[in-house]
Amino acid sequence: MTDQITLYQSYLLEVKKASANTVASYIRDLRQFDKYVCDHIGCSLELVTNEQATVYFAWLTNQGKSSATVTRSLASIKGFYSYLITLGKLESNPVKSIHLAKAEKKLPQILSGREVELLLQQPQCTDPKGFRDKAMLELLYATGIRVSELISLNVEDVNIPAGFIRCSSGGKTRMIPLYPAAVRALQTYITQIRTSMIADPAETALFVNLGGERMSRQGFWKIIKHYQQTAGIQKDITPHTLRHSFAAHLLENGADLKSIQEMLGHSDISSTQIYTQIVKQNLKSVYNKFHPKA
Repeated sequence: MTDQITLYQSYLLEVKKASANTVASYIRDLRQFDKYVCDHIGCSLELVTNEQATVYFAWLTNQGKSSATVTRSLASIKGFYSYLITLGKLESNPVKSIHLAKAEKKLPQILSGREVELLLQQPQCTDPKGFRDKAMLELLYATGIRVSELISLNVEDVNIPAGFIRCSSGGKTRMIPLYPAAVRALQTYITQIRTSMIADPAETALFVNLGGERMSRQGFWKIIKHYQQTAGIQKDITPHTLRHSFAAHLLENGADLKSIQEMLGHSDISSTQIYTQIVKQNLKSVYNKFHPKA
């Protein structure tokens, strides 16, 4: 089944145009299921029965996995078996009739405007790393792009005179405007700093690490965690926190959902509507904290 999983991975990336993060999660779920089937059942994935699969999801729960993780695993496995049926490798999907209790959806955490300002103030523009980090954080909050999209940007994707970036993901391209401070940070980094940081003059990556090569997800994760600590912000900040904050702050200030959807690159507006709930929750929190009768 290892070969089939690899083929499925290629199918998700090349045919379904799924994001790299989504594919990585699905394949991780499948390999974990494959290992369980091998260790506990002693057969291959195409021979798994509905009863055996049901036991597997109960086992995941007993292992302390969250309901959201178990639900995603079911979706990953269900999609894989549907793929095998399409190829003619199976006649029926052994997990098709399995239904799990819906995972409670937690609203994503956002930063307040003050916390965003505090975070953006942390990079010290006294050396190349500081200028680069300042440009990355400003760009991330200015556009709300995903970290995978951030590190995939090339120099040619930035239009400084027009004040926007071109972001390509999942076979689609979108243009996202930049606020003036982000334009200035990017202009300084590109014209004065980046050339001294790249290892190869032919390097196309917009943001590079200290070795002069394209920045990695792990590298940026460490950077944002470092600035969370230096800013003294107690919330657990991830690269996605700035994406959520970008969307919620736009909505708070009167932007319409359709425009936010387009900038975020959501294919379905229902994914964008969650920010309406966040804004309402924040308003309620403010009311309860400051109204004299609350």
